[in-house]
Amino acid sequence: MLNRSVLRIRACGQDSLPGPCSSRPARGHRQLCLASVIALVCLVATGCRQDMHDQPRLEVFEASTFFDNGMASRQLPAGTVPWGQLREDTHLWEGKDAAGEFVDALPMPLTRELVERGQTRYEIFCSVCHDSVGGGRGMIVRRGYKQPSPLYEQRLKDMPAGYFFDVITAGFGLMSSYKNQIPVEDRWAIVAYVRALQLSTSALAELPQGVQAEFHQALAAPVDEPEAEENH
Repeated sequence: MLNRSVLRIRACGQDSLPGPCSSRPARGHRQLCLASVIALVCLVATGCRQDMHDQPRLEVFEASTFFDNGMASRQLPAGTVPWGQLREDTHLWEGKDAAGEFVDALPMPLTRELVERGQTRYEIFCSVCHDSVGGGRGMIVRRGYKQPSPLYEQRLKDMPAGYFFDVITAGFGLMSSYKNQIPVEDRWAIVAYVRALQLSTSALAELPQGVQAEFHQALAAPVDEPEAEENH
């Protein structure tokens, strides 16, 4: 019996020998892994807090008992002006002078880049009614919308530049305001391009009367719409 016990004790020091002692190192390794996983889960769980996502602050339009009117959002003091929005330059922002009359000059230098910028903005926002040459035969007019006056009418040629800026800003007749869609500088760029369109039509007067008549007849003629392609 003693010899067998000594042999068993000696065998416990050898991992390769089978027996009751060989499972102890594996069992300890599993317990160590389990303890590590539990510690990691506890560590992660302590960091899962919503303090950074749901801070103790008053949200916009949230009710509050701190103020007498029960509103968290406060009214701006009278006369508050956002930074950069003072708009003292009536020439730039309204197209008018100090006396309230429409100006006939641009508030910035007339450059090729300005006219080209105006052309792109005109094609996006204006050509649907006024068409690409200002004749008032845009796509929605062909669909039944009321036709606007041609931009090259003498009456509109005689209008100051500030008039066109005011129409773009405030709207006129069936035309709605575009001040929210078009920044103020781009509105002036469109005015510069409209002036270029008006000047370009002046060359028509130098052509023979027959050619002029053909031009106006072609411009007023209905446009044949392309047939819709069938989906294959």
